[in-house]
Amino acid sequence: MDKPIGVIDSGIGGLTVASEIIRQLPKEEILYIGDTKRCPYGPRDEAEVRTFTWEMIDYLMSFEIKLLVIACNTASAVVLEEAAEQLPIPVLGVIHPGAVAALKATKNKEIGVIGTEGTISSGAYYDELRSINGEVKVVSAACPTLVPLVEAGDYFSSQALKTIESALEPMLMYSIDSLILGCTHYPMIEKQVKDVMGTDVEIICSGDETAREVSSLMYHKNMLYVGDRPPQHIFYTTGGMPKFRDMAENWLGMPDIVVKQTDLGLTAGGQFQPASANRNE
Repeated sequence: MDKPIGVIDSGIGGLTVASEIIRQLPKEEILYIGDTKRCPYGPRDEAEVRTFTWEMIDYLMSFEIKLLVIACNTASAVVLEEAAEQLPIPVLGVIHPGAVAALKATKNKEIGVIGTEGTISSGAYYDELRSINGEVKVVSAACPTLVPLVEAGDYFSSQALKTIESALEPMLMYSIDSLILGCTHYPMIEKQVKDVMGTDVEIICSGDETAREVSSLMYHKNMLYVGDRPPQHIFYTTGGMPKFRDMAENWLGMPDIVVKQTDLGLTAGGQFQPASANRNE
């Protein structure tokens, strides 16, 4: 099926999902939107998150994507269910795959979850984990300082490490043996998180698991592209292009990627409505 996969995120974090999809499915094309202008979504109220997320969905749907990945944990917690009901294509989030991977990894049934304020307050990971295994103990902590750190591209400074250590401090009080990075920005600082948590804690990147689910679903639904055309990935940002391009090329390991700016058409959000747009504009 020669249509692109759509990936949306509040900023650059969803690139961790896009990168893994590209690695697993090298023939597929990606259309990505990072709402960097309004990132982060975590501190925003549910109504704002819903409106912004639907603006991104409406925009990508006008390009006739064949599958949508909501790569933002906060947006997944708020919009995934209604998007799956309303859209005529498969819709995947990042919460269920991450929860399943953590349950497979844990040995003592004590799992930690870190995420944005919105994701943690929604209880989405807690509910998902407990619905699958009612015996598991879930420890959650909001880490509002981490997304701005990642968006700023400041991963390795001594101040960044102090910020990460402070954010993870609540987790060190418990005997968790698995930690879900419940925000797609966090894999960019996975090494630093692992250094703080220690070798006894398995780090679960929900983005990696989501890409595996995308691959499996497309295979079983016969949605894979099997032709010979080279893939053309397009990355949209609502914010500044130079910084987004630098970080995207660095994370994806792909030079000269196609980056475009969009205001998302100022759509109303909240309901998919077909719109006219040219994929190659």
